[in-house]
Amino acid sequence: MDLKEKVAIITGGSRGIGLSIAEAFLAEGASAFICGRDEATAQAAVKRLSAAGAGRVDGCACDVRRYEDCRAMVARAAERFGGLDILVNNAGIGIFKPVDQLAPEEWDSTITTNLSGVFYCSREAIPHLRKRGGGYIINISSLAGVNAFPGGAAYNASKFGLNGFSEAMMQDVRYDGIRVSYVMPGSVDTAFSGRESGEASWKLAGEDVARAVVDLVKFPSRALASRIELRPSRPKK
Repeated sequence: MDLKEKVAIITGGSRGIGLSIAEAFLAEGASAFICGRDEATAQAAVKRLSAAGAGRVDGCACDVRRYEDCRAMVARAAERFGGLDILVNNAGIGIFKPVDQLAPEEWDSTITTNLSGVFYCSREAIPHLRKRGGGYIINISSLAGVNAFPGGAAYNASKFGLNGFSEAMMQDVRYDGIRVSYVMPGSVDTAFSGRESGEASWKLAGEDVARAVVDLVKFPSRALASRIELRPSRPKK
């Protein structure tokens, strides 16, 4: 897929990995529609991105835990740019506690954001992708979707589920010309978990994940790299 004049939605695109993905798409000539939970943060990111893609970037607030928010956001993006070619489901949260210390509300928020939100956005995006004769859905998962760890019950469950969802959806839409892949990064240098501290040069950067996403979209259409495991080359010992 040549990204010039293509239209991409990036959820959670106002910061971190999502912002890096939006920047990468704009650099390739695509239009980017981003969303975040907070309108002010989303618009600040739009302003920042506009320096690299004036007229090709827009965004809004969207809580992906709410189906109606996702429905309205996808419709707004398709109307703003005249259609949709790519959806990157990046929005996510991480709450890390042992099961007996995890509040039911924290469990619900993690599963709904990281898994249900992907379903909501994908469900709404697929008809728009079909209208264009095909497209791409890329879900940002995690190596936590294949490797469980103490304190990660909610996050692990959401990412294990996301991987399974991605593989099933890939088979649902492959004959519509829609490709589905998921990317599983390891440690990324962002404030995602709220507990990062100290030297982090060994970690992946958001730009590394963005490169993987762009490479997937530009891969020959006859082939599908259905998942990518992306990890630091030299992790901290």
